[in-house]
Amino acid sequence: MKTYSPTPENIDRQWFVVDANDQILGRLASQISHRLRGKHKPEFAHHMDNGDFIVVLNCEKIRVTGKKLQQKKYYRHSGYVGSLKAVTLEKQLAQKPEEVIRAAVRGMLPKNRLGRAMLKKLKIYVGTEHPHTAQEPKPLTFQN
Repeated sequence: MKTYSPTPENIDRQWFVVDANDQILGRLASQISHRLRGKHKPEFAHHMDNGDFIVVLNCEKIRVTGKKLQQKKYYRHSGYVGSLKAVTLEKQLAQKPEEVIRAAVRGMLPKNRLGRAMLKKLKIYVGTEHPHTAQEPKPLTFQN
């Protein structure tokens, strides 16, 4: 018996829309990364990108547990000496809420060009409007 290996022609990508309102950040990110990788499909192959497209709405209304709003920090560095910048989760949610979910999902994907390709299928928006109505995304709900 031969081992089945999917080809790019066999991949069936679907569009899903997720409402992040009142969802816990880490649990939501793990479910999204699971869908982006395609691990929910029977034809999953770890060396291929066969996941679905995910549209996340209301990204500014996510929840976190504990004291993460004040204690969790996001770092960036320009490459110059002494230029490390740190921003708390609370400020990041006020300034760029879509980057909070993107960073959480990015940490759960492979750290190579395959993971970067998977991350491009994640679309995150503030509010309830999105420009992907032509793709007819299906609603997707996750249990907390």
